Amino acid sequence: MTSGHRLADVVAKLRETASRMGSGNAALYIVARLLGAASGNRVRLFKYLIVAQPIGSGQRRSIRSDPATVIALTPRDSAIVEAFPRPANVIRHRFDSGALCFSALVKGTFAGFIWIRRNSYDEDEVRCRFALEEPSRSVWDFDVYIEPRFRIGRTLARLWSAVEHELAATGVEWSFSRISAFNPESLAAHSRLGIVGFHSAVFLLAGPLQLALLPQWPYIHLSGSPRSQPTLRLRAPPRP
Repeated sequence: MTSGHRLADVVAKLRETASRMGSGNAALYIVARLLGAASGNRVRLFKYLIVAQPIGSGQRRSIRSDPATVIALTPRDSAIVEAFPRPANVIRHRFDSGALCFSALVKGTFAGFIWIRRNSYDEDEVRCRFALEEPSRSVWDFDVYIEPRFRIGRTLARLWSAVEHELAATGVEWSFSRISAFNPESLAAHSRLGIVGFHSAVFLLAGPLQLALLPQWPYIHLSGSPRSQPTLRLRAPPRP
């Protein structure tokens, strides 16, 4: 391939990235990739979109149940926890912090999970706490995972439908989460669920240092220790 063809290929990929992410997010994504490559991944740049999706809106009521699929709240001592694709210390920390896990089993085989937090959630990729100002009306969902062999099908939809039913029964109206602005596929999937966009936040990490650009006070937060983290406060919108 000639240098001219290589340049044209790079330009085409950049245009595709910009069309999927938007020009601003695409520019940040390119900067993030360059910083990571130049620093051996010691310098990392993240941009999160904080969104909320309605609970109990009826969007998933038409999903047909499957007798082979069992979805239930999973206790920490369940044997199925051994199949979770996360380190044991991570799972232990989640249960210790009060997180709830809903798992899906298809014909007795682990197929996926969704984790739920009430009151607040401490992000594990950067240093930031997301605090729910109305925990009776909202929760935080994270680490939505489906085993590769079950990603073609309705396993995720059935899992979310069951979780939504359980949350709605306790009065929850919204579930907050964060999406990487550099992941247009995830954003598109959430958009089909009727999400409402709330905020965006940018985090630059360089070794132990973290610079956060926030949509709320203090707006700019600099920290050099895990003990120092900003807090974003989230209030649920009116009932959908």
